[in-house]
Amino acid sequence: MNKPLDQLTKAELIALLGEQSQQLESKDRRIEDLEGILAKFQKMLFGQKRERFESSDQLSLPFETPAEQQQVLQEELTEKVEYIRKKSGSSHPGRTKLPEHLPVEEIELYPEGNLEEMTCIGKEITEELDYKPAQFIIRRYIRYKYVSKDQEGKSPISIAPLPSRLIDKSMVGTGLLASILTDKYVDHLPLYRQLQRFKREKIPIAASTLDGWVRQGLERLEILYDWLLKDTRSKGYLQADETTIRVLDTTKKKETHLGYYWCYHNPMDGSVLFDYQKGRGKDAPKKLLEGFKGYLQSDGYAVYGQYGKQDGVTHLCCWAHARREFFDAQQNDRAKAELALTFIKKLYEVEAHCREKNLSSEDRKAYRLDKALPVLDAFSNWLKENYVQVLPKSAIGKAMAYTMTRWEELTNYLMDGMLEIDNNAIENKIRPIGLGRKNYLFAGSHDAAQRAAMIYSFFAMCKIEDVNPQQWLKHVFDHIMDTNIQKIKELLPKNYKLSLEINQDK
Repeated sequence: MNKPLDQLTKAELIALLGEQSQQLESKDRRIEDLEGILAKFQKMLFGQKRERFESSDQLSLPFETPAEQQQVLQEELTEKVEYIRKKSGSSHPGRTKLPEHLPVEEIELYPEGNLEEMTCIGKEITEELDYKPAQFIIRRYIRYKYVSKDQEGKSPISIAPLPSRLIDKSMVGTGLLASILTDKYVDHLPLYRQLQRFKREKIPIAASTLDGWVRQGLERLEILYDWLLKDTRSKGYLQADETTIRVLDTTKKKETHLGYYWCYHNPMDGSVLFDYQKGRGKDAPKKLLEGFKGYLQSDGYAVYGQYGKQDGVTHLCCWAHARREFFDAQQNDRAKAELALTFIKKLYEVEAHCREKNLSSEDRKAYRLDKALPVLDAFSNWLKENYVQVLPKSAIGKAMAYTMTRWEELTNYLMDGMLEIDNNAIENKIRPIGLGRKNYLFAGSHDAAQRAAMIYSFFAMCKIEDVNPQQWLKHVFDHIMDTNIQKIKELLPKNYKLSLEINQDK
């Protein structure tokens, strides 16, 4: 209204007073909101004390599974091995005859003992389809049968045993199966495309056969995966993140289910574990994080915050995510966003120096306290002074609030030189899943999604250790059925690489 107050009618005066009252109430609410945020912010230990990060009570980082857990794990895995070996001996309806045009590699196996006193009465032939790079081959096991010359027709037949088979009564060799799985989960080549390769070589392999090979091959890895799962829970430092995967669900018509791969990474020893869950709720990471003790690093997702509050857990947040919030806010308030990014850049310059000098964890912690802590103090003071000047719902306001409300978790990385400033390492581990989604689009079932989680875990570790995934997987397939449970961890990529280095030194 533009009229002078003395010219307003009674109704107009009442309306004006009501409007002004609403504006005052709105300002009061905003003041209350700001005061509440500031009160919470002041509890976040602004002006960090160096002593907080030098406390002798901070968490230790265990690297080995306790002896009692190893005993329980061994008993559980032993039962599973016995079940798988018993199951693999079931009857088989038959298989497709292998083509005659492929080259044949014959391996003759003779029974032990003095064969000069025995007579060969025949042979038993077992064939498997195997694969060498750029070449399919047939490996033909020829096992000669012998009986004693003195008691021919009465003595028992002697024949060499077949090597342990990964999939009993199957014609697929370990090299071929390792190649199929590597092509699918490393090079993201769907099975229907791999079938075209068999057709080009005039090898009659049905799609259902290929699916069965993949399923059974992945099932053989469950023993190693179970050990990895329980070992991961014992780590004193885990980075966690999740990503989506579309899954066919028989209960849903004409649509797929949106499931999640939850990934856990220990930066100190390079172990990686993917776990498939149908949802993203608080129960999804329960299998890994309930009862976990140590350092848990994640983005700002609330579910991680709940597990970060468990007794014995110190929660770390990711500075890369905080930086992303300010980067996106540049269009809203470039001056404040760029200044915040400058503070964060100085924190990363400290990290770069530690990497370049290859500092030990003790030296890294000391350098951070000398160089990063003053930057954090200045940044916190700047946030406290400038947050009251921005709109809470603006992009810059949200970026500042994201950092302020997670300040303690963002600064916890100063507690130990082994801790990382961000979660970038684990985000690199889940990137191949995004590439896979673009190629095979979805998993065939929830069980298939979990089997894929197993192989993603192992291939991620192969990448970390710079191990050829196809060669590693063939090695595992060749030995996993005969490996003692107590030595099952020797099949992990890290230990496989170590054994290769030892053999080369010899």
